[in-house]
Amino acid sequence: MSAAMTGRCLCGRVTVTATPDREALIACHCAMCRRWTSGMLMTLQCREGTVRFDGPAKTLASSDFAERGFCGECGSALWYRMTRPGANWYVAAGLFDTGAMPVGMEVFIDRKPQGYALAGERRTFTEAECMAASGLQGEA
Repeated sequence: MSAAMTGRCLCGRVTVTATPDREALIACHCAMCRRWTSGMLMTLQCREGTVRFDGPAKTLASSDFAERGFCGECGSALWYRMTRPGANWYVAAGLFDTGAMPVGMEVFIDRKPQGYALAGERRTFTEAECMAASGLQGEA
């Protein structure tokens, strides 16, 4: 497990302390993440209980089984997580100074627009593989 990291949203009103499960980013290309960020959402995976947000964070129920957090002042993306107990948090990597942290995984790879590609090798998962692994149907 990585060390605790601290970060903040664009306006600085929301701060976060999180301990990622690993020192690698996850890139999500699902339709909702692309709509939310105008591109892929880059996150750090954290276990429940290892993330703390302070400030005017707001939550949007983006599906029957998941929520997205954002700053109530500047709108910065903060997190994505499934709402079932014990689910991991996927904290927006842009909140932190991640330096040269590699991308370790791309999810919903079959939904990625053709206009860009990430360099290097990593694990990839299709939409069907992601939904099957989570035991869900529909959009994330």
